[in-house]
Amino acid sequence: MRLTGAQSLVRSLESVGVDVVFGIPGGTILPAYDPLLDSTKVRHVLVRHEQGAGHAATGYAQATGETGVCMATSGPGATNLVTPLADANMDSVPVVAITGQQTRALIGTDAFQEADICGITMPITKHNFLVTDPADIPKVIAEAFHLANSGRPGPVLVDIPKDVLQETTSFAWPPETGLPGYRPTLRPHGKQVREAARLMARSQRPVFYVGGGVLKARATGKLRELAELTGIPVVTTLMARGAFPDSHPQHLGMPGMHGSVAAVASMQRADLIVALGARFDDRVTGRLDSFAPEATVVHADIDPAEISKNRKADVPIVGDCAEIIGDLVEAVRSETGENGSEDLGPWWTQLDSWRNTFPAGYDWPEDGTLAPQYVIERIGELAGPDAIYAAGVGQHQMWAAQFIGYERPGTWINSGGLGTMGFAVPAAMGAQLAYPDRQVWAIDGDGCFQMTNQELATCAIEGIPIKVAVINNGNLGMVRQWQNLFYAERYSNTDLGSHRHRIPDFALMAEAMGCAGLRCETKDGVDEVLGRAMEINDRPVVIDFVVGKDAQVWPMVAAGTGNDEIMAARGIRPLFDDDEVSQ
Repeated sequence: MRLTGAQSLVRSLESVGVDVVFGIPGGTILPAYDPLLDSTKVRHVLVRHEQGAGHAATGYAQATGETGVCMATSGPGATNLVTPLADANMDSVPVVAITGQQTRALIGTDAFQEADICGITMPITKHNFLVTDPADIPKVIAEAFHLANSGRPGPVLVDIPKDVLQETTSFAWPPETGLPGYRPTLRPHGKQVREAARLMARSQRPVFYVGGGVLKARATGKLRELAELTGIPVVTTLMARGAFPDSHPQHLGMPGMHGSVAAVASMQRADLIVALGARFDDRVTGRLDSFAPEATVVHADIDPAEISKNRKADVPIVGDCAEIIGDLVEAVRSETGENGSEDLGPWWTQLDSWRNTFPAGYDWPEDGTLAPQYVIERIGELAGPDAIYAAGVGQHQMWAAQFIGYERPGTWINSGGLGTMGFAVPAAMGAQLAYPDRQVWAIDGDGCFQMTNQELATCAIEGIPIKVAVINNGNLGMVRQWQNLFYAERYSNTDLGSHRHRIPDFALMAEAMGCAGLRCETKDGVDEVLGRAMEINDRPVVIDFVVGKDAQVWPMVAAGTGNDEIMAARGIRPLFDDDEVSQ
């Protein structure tokens, strides 16, 4: 079959099962947009900024586990994808970005809107391709999607010169692919699995440290089976919220800088940490030299580069988490059947003591303003566990992780590793397109919201009825918190003015973009305005929640300190002891 390179590209996208592409046309990618108009299988969503396209693709991918797709032209169009590609790379999200490029003869001449996007993105993609022969397009697209969503998932960029899209070529599907040297290890080594099972049966203070890799491997059911079989407590990282039900009695919450005291303490005092699809990130460990000093470490991950990268693994297990956890279930059954297991009763007594002494909570502002934690808590209670929640980055992100109960995988979408402000609105847009019949909430801060709120216009025009809760404290809240705690309350350039001047007026802005705009400033109005928002399903809804500016995120492990120095609230440091808890 003879087609243009552009037609071959669209046919290839259809053949790999793409149903939506987020993008903006421009000169070099324009040939691809012509046959895209005729596709009955691929929906194109015209975003207002390429960064929105990238984050929407990430939101789609985090919600579904499938590969998200974005498209941009060369030069600034492509470089506007750098932040979302770096974000997807840090959080191991499968995304394929397709960019136009100047014609082959002009590459390297500093032609109009030319940028070496392959060179620029090399450190922040799993792989990238520059296609120089139109006949290679089906093969490259097939390989790009395979790379993005196999092994450790990640973003892949495909850069195609304009004349390659315009040339006539042959098209055949499926193409012959070849990725020499790319053979992710899926099956774990049996000896390591048996040793991990032995350690789990013999330890007195074990903890499952669960990361986003368990979600990527779709291993949440097997994780629950293993946890209930062993009785071992579970902590889930920021990227793993929803991997294990919050309501489960074995769940201790989120570890790390703003994790629950019980979760942080359990890891600090553990004699065994079984890390599943986690990478011992600095936000979890605090100072590495004082992290979990008595713990033997079993580290299971599909990426061998992560094993012992930050914390030495005593038992390294390379493989897919679904395969590893399934094998651990069988190995633990065999081990405990033959040799029994330790009594975890004393450990659970200690854990419950921490859990009961330091429960999640917050204080209402003394000036009578609205508590942001209450707003987020009520969103979670009224929208429920079937809703999807996307967050920006900052205080509201931490409160959304702390005060909403996550019971199912794919219901929590956020920017973890890169911490990208402006993530929430476009990510929610991507998730809503994936699940049009579910409620999707973007929980955003007034700082984050002003970075990408132009995508509300996209949502209104495309019929994507996301709901946005703007936690408006008039400040860059997390930065203000650090200035309060560590910079003698010198609030340099963190006051956004949205409180004092109501600039912008978020409710009016929403209306101007074709959305419903609502505002709430009191506790008594929260449920009413949320009820109104949930009744509106024919357009996006934005609620401006005007909250106090001095609310802070607790617990907290300050950067550069160890987890033993966790503060349950300002001035209150839990003192961990194997026998008692005091403050």
